[in-house]
Amino acid sequence: MSTKIDDLDISIIKELKKDARKSHRDIAEKLGVAEGTIYNRVNKLQEMGVIKRFMVDLDYAKLGYDLSAVIGIIVEGGFLAEIEEKISKKSNVSALYDVTGDYDALIVAKFREREELDKFIKGVMAIPHVKRTYTMLVLNVMKETHGVDL
Repeated sequence: MSTKIDDLDISIIKELKKDARKSHRDIAEKLGVAEGTIYNRVNKLQEMGVIKRFMVDLDYAKLGYDLSAVIGIIVEGGFLAEIEEKISKKSNVSALYDVTGDYDALIVAKFREREELDKFIKGVMAIPHVKRTYTMLVLNVMKETHGVDL
């Protein structure tokens, strides 16, 4: 099986992005190919690491996580990977990025209440070699997706 991504693979990905629970049969009918082709292509995309997992897109505010924060951190040289490893294991963290500019990394995290955010920030600041944090609270979510349109 080819390891190259082609137009059919992209079409399959688009269908799965709309609804990851869509059956191979439904995707095959929509795209005009055999169900076995979809099955094989999805497996190939998983083996290649293009499809990492199938996930549920949740409305966290409806689950009580009304507070979102973007937190910039500045780290002493040479310790960023170690610190990111620790931060990435924290359950409130939904994204963690190495960045350029004024900060070494950006954390995106969700919380139920201010006290939880306060405890989180103090915990990050207590990690050795974290020099400073800068926290921005999200006022309104204008767009929040996991990925881009293909």
